[in-house]
Amino acid sequence: MNWFSFISVPKIHILASLQEEASSFIWLLPILSALIGWITNYLAVKMLFHPRQAISIGGIQFQGVFPKRQKQLAVKLGTLVAEELLSMDQITNKIRDNATSEASMDAIGKRIEKTIREKLVHAFPMLSMFLSDEMVEKVTNLFRSELKDFLTESVEELSHKLEKELDVKELVCEKVEGFSSDRVEKLLVNLMKKEFKFIELVGAVLGFFIGCVQLIITTSI
Repeated sequence: MNWFSFISVPKIHILASLQEEASSFIWLLPILSALIGWITNYLAVKMLFHPRQAISIGGIQFQGVFPKRQKQLAVKLGTLVAEELLSMDQITNKIRDNATSEASMDAIGKRIEKTIREKLVHAFPMLSMFLSDEMVEKVTNLFRSELKDFLTESVEELSHKLEKELDVKELVCEKVEGFSSDRVEKLLVNLMKKEFKFIELVGAVLGFFIGCVQLIITTSI
């Protein structure tokens, strides 16, 4: 009797069982790869904001991208707002246009006319004898014209004053730099929630695709 035959038979059964388990595990590759891809991108998004305070691991400093670069982010955001989104010229032009627009002057004219007909006549009843509709219209137009010139000059002075005293870049920079890390995270997550979810989904899709490729290669060998 060959004793090796008794020993080898269990080994063959064990190897066959392991091969069956391995072959069944292979079919899970796409799902596992998708899970790994999603977790990887999820952690990548989280590491944009965490850890908020720098920590040292093995002599290497780790800190979230945004907490670490918040000051630089504030400067760049302030520059962007001041130069591209909200320049002082745009602000002053908007004030000037609104202050002396036809709609504004019409509203002012109506207010002047109402003041003349109601309050002025009430204060000086004798004026009602001289204030005809034509006279009221002339006085209203006179005040309206003078007031428009005054507003134009005032807006110009205000514009020069704002240009000297109001630094949009510095204002935005100080505001953003003063935000807590928690607030920065909430603002950016609310602003880019869909984009962050898309990044996580892309990780899962790419992982699933890679898992399918691995499965095809493995089963074809």
